[in-house]
Amino acid sequence: MKRLILKFVVIFLVLGLSIWFAFPLKKRINLGLDLEGGMHLLLRVDTTKLSPEARQDAAERALEVIRNRIDEFGVREPSIQRQGEDEIVVQLPGITDRQRAMDIIGKTALLEFKLVSSDGEKIKEALEGNIPPGYELAYSEEDNEPLLLEKTTLLTGDMLKTAYVRFDTAQFNEPVVALEFNPEGAKKFAEITAANVGRRLAIILDGKVQSAPRIREAIPSGEAVITGRFTPEKAQDLALVLRVGALPAPMYIEEERTVGPLLGQDSIKKGVKASIIGTAFVFAFMMVYYLLAGVISSLALAFNLLIILGSLGILPLLFPGVSATLTLPGIAGIALSLGMAIDANVLINERIREELTSGQSLSSAIINGYRRAFTAIFDSNVTTLIAAFLLFQFGTGPIRGFAVTLTIGIIASLFTAIFFTRAIFELLLEFGILKGLPMLKLFGTTKFDFIGKRKVFYAISLMVIIAGLILTFIKGKNVLGIDFSGGQLQEYKFKDHVSVDSVRLKLKEIGLSDASIQQFKDNPQVVLIRTAMDKEAVITQELRRGFPDQDIQVLRIEKVGPLAGKMLGKKATAALFWSLIGILVYVAFRFKHWNFAIAGIIALFHDVLVTLSFMVFTQRPIDLLTITAFLTIIGYSINDTIVIYDRVRENSRFFKKGTLAELINLSVNQMLSRTVLTSGVTLLVVFSIFLYGGEVLSNFAFALLVGFFSGVYSTVYIASPLVLAWTRKSLK
Repeated sequence: MKRLILKFVVIFLVLGLSIWFAFPLKKRINLGLDLEGGMHLLLRVDTTKLSPEARQDAAERALEVIRNRIDEFGVREPSIQRQGEDEIVVQLPGITDRQRAMDIIGKTALLEFKLVSSDGEKIKEALEGNIPPGYELAYSEEDNEPLLLEKTTLLTGDMLKTAYVRFDTAQFNEPVVALEFNPEGAKKFAEITAANVGRRLAIILDGKVQSAPRIREAIPSGEAVITGRFTPEKAQDLALVLRVGALPAPMYIEEERTVGPLLGQDSIKKGVKASIIGTAFVFAFMMVYYLLAGVISSLALAFNLLIILGSLGILPLLFPGVSATLTLPGIAGIALSLGMAIDANVLINERIREELTSGQSLSSAIINGYRRAFTAIFDSNVTTLIAAFLLFQFGTGPIRGFAVTLTIGIIASLFTAIFFTRAIFELLLEFGILKGLPMLKLFGTTKFDFIGKRKVFYAISLMVIIAGLILTFIKGKNVLGIDFSGGQLQEYKFKDHVSVDSVRLKLKEIGLSDASIQQFKDNPQVVLIRTAMDKEAVITQELRRGFPDQDIQVLRIEKVGPLAGKMLGKKATAALFWSLIGILVYVAFRFKHWNFAIAGIIALFHDVLVTLSFMVFTQRPIDLLTITAFLTIIGYSINDTIVIYDRVRENSRFFKKGTLAELINLSVNQMLSRTVLTSGVTLLVVFSIFLYGGEVLSNFAFALLVGFFSGVYSTVYIASPLVLAWTRKSLK
């Protein structure tokens, strides 16, 4: 009894901590930009023109300048982190004015003052293409006036004290940017103006002439004014970047993901709806099929989800460097961990049923059921944990988010399925409440010859995979989403339905006839446009001009440069490769046969290639969410395979007379009810996401549907038969 009391002390402690750190959800857990809306930018500092000495800390100085600019801009809870040698990752939750944010972050803000030549002959020569030595030709931003500038920079923004907006009463209250220099700069500015009275002084920002006023007298005050027909907002932003300081080198946007608040809210609503429907199906099935045991399992699943949410809330306190942000890939990790939690509960319940059928007492059946199910549960979960760890090490942001939530979910499922449910059973037995444990049974004893049909299914798999690979080769880069091929994607929502042809006609008028346009059948107001270059501003302007009554809203913008696309591809490939290697080593170690491990890995490759084939057949792009789906499939499939392997290993201890083929067939048949039940229940969740999760999760859910089905198929018809084909001696 004392041992049981101690168990419930632990349970209530975990329950209390989970509730405390999970709620209120909005306070404890941050939503990712794909759910909340905002901007994700990957910036690259171009240090190619800097000297080796200035290049050493250029990225660090750029990071500080960007942080100061964003602080002045007033973004709530921004994330600014250095990545690699010359990259900076910026995340801005809730940002709606994309262009303004990009102007503030990306503007170099190199301020220069240069004298303008008044020599008419030299200006004429320059306009004819013969620029005199020591000069450069530029055009004023204000009125496109050609100006011949002396190349020597007389003063830079390094000596700037502050910059602010004021309104010029002489120019109809037009906003201007006033500049104040520090003492050294003021002295130098006074000397420049005193020595050049009557000449024009160009004020240049990032290589563009903002204005070129004439010096009428010496200016000892150290003040200057930039004019340029600014709007008040533009003037404020210019003053901001000048006040904070210039970047040490130009910056380029390698990757951008902007999600509008409308799409973020829509993703949350649809995701929550799909999750509730799927979870309701799971709970209903478990309680109807397993009766009281199903009720206990459902409580464990609810507890499992609560632990995940609580862990996400406490994670930043325990590991300050690890984010507790919930993203769409993170939700995928939760979905897989809940699927594995379902599997663990089904394994335990089916084992208890077997013990009761063999004549064991209720108490003994529960004890032996947990004991015999433990090995399969432990092996399958540890295998997935190894994969999650390697994904975190080698993956990018979305993949790492998937790995974090998957890891938390697996640990939580081990606790709830093995510790929590057993404590409930022991409590009911202790107080004499539990007299029996009836369960429904859909499957009797089966004797299918799975191994005998293996060659037929080998052929089917090869035909699907070869056809998919050939079509992938034919389509080339067209099968890839912009995450890996580069380019830009814009998603717009119209007030009413518009035809793809009418949108294509408008894009043709601005020279974008080769743009890819996609429309969703279940949501015809939404249009996806993919281009090879950054044309968002032009496209948005043209659509709003061409469809004035449509109240067009930008839902999301994704832009990936060629370098970022290659980097994402390399990291995704590395994450997949090393997770498979980790699984291979662990399975070989646990089962003491490389045949088991290699057969299991081939089955995983089979599942990924089958899923890839169906994605290509249905013209769905391969993007980061698809890679996350592949990782989810790998985790789910190896879990299924390990369970069968574990039963083969267990049966081999007393199966003396039959052949290895008979041993494998027996094991697969014994686990058939568990395989069908677990897969069926998990597919209910995935199918609800596919139906109700919206277009953002459509590709992801479709890949999971194909992959989970393939995972069950490959366990029975690929992994198990391959063990037979390669094993020439006893498994003992």
